[in-house]
Amino acid sequence: MALSFDFLCYRRSNEQQYLSIKSESYITFFFQISYSASSSLLSDRNQFPSFFRTMPSDDFQAQGLVQLLIHFGWTWIGLLAEDSDYGQQGAHIVQEELTRAGACVAFFETIPTNRVESNTFHIAWVIKNSTANVVVIFSTDYIMIPLLDELVQQRVTGKTWVSTDGWTTSTLLSDEKYSEILSGTLGFDINSGHVHSLGEYFTKINPLNSPDYFYIRQFWEVVFGCKWPDPEVPLNMQNSTTVMCTGNEKLDSVYAHLNNFTTFRIKYNIYTAVRATANALHDMMSCRSGSGPFYNGICVDSADFQPWQLLHYIRNVRLPRKDITEVFFDKDGNPPPRYDIVNWQKWPQGTVWHRKVGEYDGSAPIGETLLFNVSALLWTKGSRKVPLSVCSPSCPMGFRKAAIQGKPICCFQCVLCPQGEVSNQTDSVECFKCPWDQWPNEKQDKCRLKTIEFLSYDEPLGTTLTTCSILFSVLPLSILAIFINCRNTPIVRANNRSVSYLLLLSLTLCFLSSLNFIGHPTKEKCLIRQAAFGIIFALCVSCILAKTIMVVIAFNATKPNSDLRRWVRPQLSYMVITVCTLTQVLLCASWLIMSPPFPEYDIHTQSGTVIAECNDGSQIAFWFMLGYLGLLATISFIVAFLARKLPDSFNEAKFITFSMLAFLSVWLSFIPAYLSTRGKYMVAMEVFAILASSFGLVSCIFFPKCYIILLRSEMNTKGYLMGRGASLTKKVKHI
Repeated sequence: MALSFDFLCYRRSNEQQYLSIKSESYITFFFQISYSASSSLLSDRNQFPSFFRTMPSDDFQAQGLVQLLIHFGWTWIGLLAEDSDYGQQGAHIVQEELTRAGACVAFFETIPTNRVESNTFHIAWVIKNSTANVVVIFSTDYIMIPLLDELVQQRVTGKTWVSTDGWTTSTLLSDEKYSEILSGTLGFDINSGHVHSLGEYFTKINPLNSPDYFYIRQFWEVVFGCKWPDPEVPLNMQNSTTVMCTGNEKLDSVYAHLNNFTTFRIKYNIYTAVRATANALHDMMSCRSGSGPFYNGICVDSADFQPWQLLHYIRNVRLPRKDITEVFFDKDGNPPPRYDIVNWQKWPQGTVWHRKVGEYDGSAPIGETLLFNVSALLWTKGSRKVPLSVCSPSCPMGFRKAAIQGKPICCFQCVLCPQGEVSNQTDSVECFKCPWDQWPNEKQDKCRLKTIEFLSYDEPLGTTLTTCSILFSVLPLSILAIFINCRNTPIVRANNRSVSYLLLLSLTLCFLSSLNFIGHPTKEKCLIRQAAFGIIFALCVSCILAKTIMVVIAFNATKPNSDLRRWVRPQLSYMVITVCTLTQVLLCASWLIMSPPFPEYDIHTQSGTVIAECNDGSQIAFWFMLGYLGLLATISFIVAFLARKLPDSFNEAKFITFSMLAFLSVWLSFIPAYLSTRGKYMVAMEVFAILASSFGLVSCIFFPKCYIILLRSEMNTKGYLMGRGASLTKKVKHI
């Protein structure tokens, strides 16, 4: 049986004629492969189920052009399209894809295919006055000539043209008079490929060896710019200015140039179509029985087969290429969307060279579809700097884009980010707030870490307070050593020796408790520092209160028939200290259980600064704790003040009065200062109050004793103490 299928190749000029043919007649009998038809309508498998092509659909070209535009940052684009399916469909796809990509169309003008000159002045005026510097033209070359003539007349230069395969490598537009306008053009063209043995064939053809092949003689005239002598006209009668072809010209010298001709791109599509058909036939005829693609694994009889059977093989054909990529047909009959990217570069003599500078492969992974030789690109007027085409200049970092009412989204104004917000990239749509621990810099283009403020050991204030705390803590320990060394002297025994020891130890702890307030606040520090301070100071003041009470009781116990004699015992001092201290312990324990302090970061008080501090949990508990200390100190002050004039050569009550007066003065002054400061200075105020009040107690109570012990030893005698207050001394010397 004879081969019953048609292999049809259609040029773009015949697309409309093809589309008008009822495709139903081909479903059963024919498959078609086109080498030049690019209309997107031909991808409709419902209408054209057996149509294939080696020319990518215009849909792919439009999508690739948009990727090219976005790649160079062009968002303000002019569109020109000839009044045909090729021009209008392609341009509208570009418009839709640009909108989807966030770019805008500055203008959309149609080039009429009939009476082209009727609209050229208007289109040239629009291009000239538009702020869009990049114009995409979906057209064929001959339709553009009247428009280019008008652009030359109006001297429209400085625009970058993006071309489609209809004119990207047009020799018709490569004329010197258009070079000033079109130099720098960038566009897509049909993907070139290697035709096996084509070079060998070219170098061997010669019209002298094949005189009957008229097309070879024509080809020879085009390539070498010569004319064959007319055999019917005598040589002496022919035009002497015309270069005559001899047949001895060598194609070797021009083959490299010939391989770049546009016609060879089309020829490669034809070559691919023929290869696809041949491979399908080969695959069909190479089928082995039992492994065929049809029912029960049967193969096709190569001498008697149906077109639909060969159609199966054409759908699954795979053609290897020299560049390792493959040619195949997708479910819509389209080949892989591959294009060459061509740059129009002006030569010194004024002509234009169509230089391949990259490739577009729509089947490649995202981000790898465009491949460029950036160093090879030349833009308009020979510049190597990528031209700009935007409606509004980019908003720098620190600003955001704000839409202008009535304008496209690509036209905007730049607005400075609000206080406290940043934008860290150009053309930001919105600003954002920095993380809680960061703050905008002066330009508002980045977030920088806020200064974390706390009373640090490393800063001068923290170092000074730490040094004072440690040095001052040595003072009561030194006094304790003196008292222990002189424990049997009258002045030590007369001042309630054991309570004095406990008071000196508690004062040492008072000085050291201030260290809990210095350094970065941690959970442990925050939990214990106020409680430790309150309990230690309660112990300290309780010792002073116990000493004061014992002085008063001891004096009143000397009166005849006094009931207070049985209370003049050391146990009373310990009981006062225990009860008073335990009350503070219970108060602090309740505080820590019900509302414990915790570390926190204050980001609102000072702009650009994070205050690391301890939240006391319950301010009421804090002031109760401090108020209780004040109550103990007030009681001690009142009792000591009333006992200050008791007859004794060394009455301790007056020194306790001064110590409590100093203690209360410090803490009363602390309250307003504490409430009016924040951050590390608030903590420093509390540390200062702890050190000052502790030093006041040490100096007022123990310095006079140390003065007598160390410098006035004659006063540290039993006789001196028994002078005016012998009776009182006898009562208290063993307490």
